[in-house]
Amino acid sequence: MNSKLDTNTNKNLLSNKSIWLFTLAIIFFATTLRTPLTVVGPIISFIRDGLGISNVLAGFLTTIPLLAFAVVSPFAARIARKFGMEWTLFYSVIILCAGVLLRSVGSTALLILGTILIGVAIAFGNVLIPSYFKLKFPLHIGILTGIYSVSMNISAGLAAGVSYPIASGFGWQSALGFSLILGILTLLFWLPLLKDHKVEMKFASSDAPKKKMWKSPLAWAIAATMGLQSFIFYSSSAWLPDIFISQGMSAQDAGWMGSIMQLAQIPLTFIIPIIAGKLSSQRPIVLFFSLCYVIGFTGVLMEWTSLAVLWMVFLGFAGGSSFGLVLMFFTLRTETAFEAADLSGFAQSVGYLIAAIGPVLFGFVHDATNSWTIPIALFLIASALLFIASFISAKKQFI
Repeated sequence: MNSKLDTNTNKNLLSNKSIWLFTLAIIFFATTLRTPLTVVGPIISFIRDGLGISNVLAGFLTTIPLLAFAVVSPFAARIARKFGMEWTLFYSVIILCAGVLLRSVGSTALLILGTILIGVAIAFGNVLIPSYFKLKFPLHIGILTGIYSVSMNISAGLAAGVSYPIASGFGWQSALGFSLILGILTLLFWLPLLKDHKVEMKFASSDAPKKKMWKSPLAWAIAATMGLQSFIFYSSSAWLPDIFISQGMSAQDAGWMGSIMQLAQIPLTFIIPIIAGKLSSQRPIVLFFSLCYVIGFTGVLMEWTSLAVLWMVFLGFAGGSSFGLVLMFFTLRTETAFEAADLSGFAQSVGYLIAAIGPVLFGFVHDATNSWTIPIALFLIASALLFIASFISAKKQFI
């Protein structure tokens, strides 16, 4: 009798240990998905001047990963079915580490090549993590998505804040390269998952996804939501520091404005997925973040720079809410984990193709007009389009 109790106790302890290891692995994995990207905005002038490149090419450094997301996303689920979910994600972090190293060498060619590899690597995490939660812990998708999103945004915010001081003291190559530490830590924490109960993306023919996402109007609405939310995020991360500098703010303070925006997302990225999972319709959330976007970008447009922290908080609330919600759409608008993976791949492929236009478009319009007025107005237009797409996506229905 006692031996049975001891066995059950040991199993429970092992189970608890596995859950904690899984959570830590997810937290560290999430830190690798945004830090290599958010470090670029605050130090884009260092990179531009150091390599002698134009604003358009500098903006393209943010666009390259988005194009990689668009190209790789449709194939991520298929590759995971072949190699297994855990191993696919593990290999993606190795690719990311290689990209960070190459990007930090200090030449234009390797900067571009490393950025491409980073984009390829991040695409796998973007697509597979939501379906991974649905497969591994289907009853806790909301809280896991919240933890994942919070970890992503904390690391992204801190990276945006410290990149300028690092670049000032040690060079822009060091600022781009410090995220390698997070990649190595992620590999170490991910190793136990490779030995644990693995989640296979294989299924019986009766369970195979039969729905063609490109034929679904709802899938297109979710893809547009993904794209417009990312369009705003990556464009603002890349160019808001320069916008504030043009309004008289110091470069270091402008870098911290980006950090404040990232950190302001944290409460909402945790809360919104949990709330969204309990609501039959997520349209109240859509109304909330749309209003926050309008307030934040209006403040920037009017050049009320003395209140920049307030505008960044509103934009952080908006970004955290919209990002948390779109991640939940992948699971809320599908009936199986396999459909969730396919919807995630489709929406992120189309969505990041939309998002890829943003940083380059903003740099081009700024160079053409020698003003930030029209680019900032584009943020408001994108916010209005995001409201329409997400309002459609928020109605309770399935693909």
